[in-house]
Amino acid sequence: MKSVFSTLWVIFIAVVLCPCMVAQSKGVECDCFPDELIFELINPEDLPAIAAQYKLIATPIAQLGSPPTYRMRIDRGPNGTNQTASQIIQQMSLDPRIAKPELHRKVFMLERVGLSWTQGRSWAIGRSWAIGSSSKGFLRQWFPSLIRLSVAHEFSRGRRNDNNQPVTIAVLDTGIDARHQIFQGRLVQGYDFVDGDTDPSEVGAPYVNPAYGHGTHVSGIIALVAPEARIMPIRVLDENGEGDSWRIAEAIVWAASHGADVVNISFGYPQQIQLLRDLLDACGDGTTTTGKTFPEIGINRLFFSIAAGNSGDNTFIYPAADADDSNGSLAIGASTRFDRLAQFSTFHNRVKLVAPGDNIVSAIPGNRYAFWSGTSMAAPIVSGVAALVKARYPNLNPIEIAERIEQNSVRISYGNPQIRINRVDALCAVTLTPPAACNP
Repeated sequence: MKSVFSTLWVIFIAVVLCPCMVAQSKGVECDCFPDELIFELINPEDLPAIAAQYKLIATPIAQLGSPPTYRMRIDRGPNGTNQTASQIIQQMSLDPRIAKPELHRKVFMLERVGLSWTQGRSWAIGRSWAIGSSSKGFLRQWFPSLIRLSVAHEFSRGRRNDNNQPVTIAVLDTGIDARHQIFQGRLVQGYDFVDGDTDPSEVGAPYVNPAYGHGTHVSGIIALVAPEARIMPIRVLDENGEGDSWRIAEAIVWAASHGADVVNISFGYPQQIQLLRDLLDACGDGTTTTGKTFPEIGINRLFFSIAAGNSGDNTFIYPAADADDSNGSLAIGASTRFDRLAQFSTFHNRVKLVAPGDNIVSAIPGNRYAFWSGTSMAAPIVSGVAALVKARYPNLNPIEIAERIEQNSVRISYGNPQIRINRVDALCAVTLTPPAACNP
């Protein structure tokens, strides 16, 4: 039985893949699996020769897509190699038989202390009369009125108008406290890619595991925005907020093949991973810039709402930096109640939309509620709006959903030099016909 705690504690907000920092001269390997590599081959028949040359275990750990992306283990035995994964990747990058050689990266909390490219944020209980065991603060918080959610619900609440079936939103995160009152009747079967079972419950303890509660908070926001949609909790991060890029890829494929329409990603990493870039493209319209396909997802297509990051500057954080409405995904920055860009929000030319992300009230484990700030809170608002759009216009594909949400947003600008941003508006997204600037 996975443990759930309701004690008060302070944790950080979003999740990211940590940058790879190689210091070979000191024998320090990057934040990756030191004995694993990820790559494609121009000709898959070369795999035995490649494995022998680079001292890899001959049988892949796993493979994904077509042509296959291989996950391979380095042979550290008597006849193996002492080279680091980074050194082998460097050699592979010069081999014409090999495409897209990558390290298999680990994942860490975004607001982790000591990282120069993030700003720490925290959630807290008891900051006002509205927070505690009551749902009053959750239902009366500031952002629903700003995005005109109640009026939007007159047109769509997350149930398709062609067959009355609920839209499904997959949440890739730390799992969920399914026993929380706001999720009753709102969940579909998820999966735990950490433990490899069908129970994606949050795992951890207060003060001990800083990621505990993140997935529950994200899911609670979605439940508020799209009350008749269904949430598919998929646990990709362990009790310490750590995971890996291959696990994320497998989770996306699982979501696509189990009926998800929308995927929420409230984590990131400061380096591009080609496997996930290809998968993002393929889930949008079935094509990729590299020609790779993913038979595993079939004809299923997914819209992605991806948190832009909390760097407070223009740092590119992935996969948000790979998001584009042309592949059915949007990078989401965070805004304040005053329609300003939040100080902590990452913002650059790939961030085409912002959503409220400052002091957002949502669920935490133990049937409690709390404030939390970050682009991790903004992304699920857009995921929920995407579900409303999909429900009212069920024939729209992910690219069309992304275009509708972006083009039917509120145009705001401020500052000197002037910053121009688009802020999501639920009513405009479900009623206007793109392109039509929304001015409430």
